[in-house]
Amino acid sequence: MTNGGKTTLSKGLQELLRNSLVISQDNFFKDDSVVPADVNGFKQYDTLDALHMDRMMADIGSWQEDPQGFMTSRGHAEDTAFEPSNVFVLIVEGFLIFNHGPLNTLFNKRYFLQIPYKICKERRSSRVYVPPDPPGYFDGYVWPMYLKNRKVMEETVNDIVFLDGTKKSEMLLSTVLADIQEILKVTER
Repeated sequence: MTNGGKTTLSKGLQELLRNSLVISQDNFFKDDSVVPADVNGFKQYDTLDALHMDRMMADIGSWQEDPQGFMTSRGHAEDTAFEPSNVFVLIVEGFLIFNHGPLNTLFNKRYFLQIPYKICKERRSSRVYVPPDPPGYFDGYVWPMYLKNRKVMEETVNDIVFLDGTKKSEMLLSTVLADIQEILKVTER
């Protein structure tokens, strides 16, 4: 969901989890010049075709092969003090990550932050996008595509934990962190 709090939660987790890295789907958008427009002239960013999912998957694959090397090569060695552990955490965040089958098979845990229409529209209107959202874009494209993509996600993906994105970010962070720490306890044994 756009503007649901994904990036805030992901960055918070990365700050608290040793040996962790965030890969954000927003970093894999194709150039605006190749993103098609719909019949209303709205650029179709809310589809997997607007993203370089092959590049995202390649980065995730590289991280899986050598997490520490990947993080160091991306300049994250200073961000993360590597601790003596064989456990590394990859946090993947994005608005369509659960709609990409090959990516979806890699997750240990899935969280979906949801917020009501009105709050989503308010948050979206307070952000600056490049290129900027044209008039009517949220109601004419973004929200309908969210509903469509969410329906597909719910029909094809199991084990999603739905979180209320209107809750305080500290509370969301605490909830997800506790789950991840339980997974890490099992992994480190």
